[in-house]
Amino acid sequence: MNPPRTIDVLLDQYSDSHRNPTNELIHFVCVPVIVFTLLGILWSIHAALAVAAVVAALVYYFRLSPPFAFGMLLMSAVMLALLALMPAGTVLPLSIAIFVVAWIGQFIGHKIEGKKPSFFDDLRFLLIGPLFVLGFLYRRFHVAY
Repeated sequence: MNPPRTIDVLLDQYSDSHRNPTNELIHFVCVPVIVFTLLGILWSIHAALAVAAVVAALVYYFRLSPPFAFGMLLMSAVMLALLALMPAGTVLPLSIAIFVVAWIGQFIGHKIEGKKPSFFDDLRFLLIGPLFVLGFLYRRFHVAY
């Protein structure tokens, strides 16, 4: 029997504090919003900074799971394209405001769940959250990761 893959271990650990259906729903909305707004904050500093953050995350994701890396590449490309289309003066204020609201949503979800966010124990879980959401979509459409 083979030992579990790192991605499976990380997703299982992340899932431990995301079992309540309301918390899951909040995460399915807020996690992608947080990714988008974080990229928006970086984009407002310099577009290359947002792209560099995406590339760094994709390297990590590829090491965990090439299919997840591909999904995150598609999602990131759409988000960067949307940022490029937004009026420059709106990116930073909107990103900051929505970022704060989305994080408040996350903490409300964890209050409902009754468990602290996973990243309090391991900062890697800040990068696993998007894969948790993507994993739900992959399972729903029978895409192996």
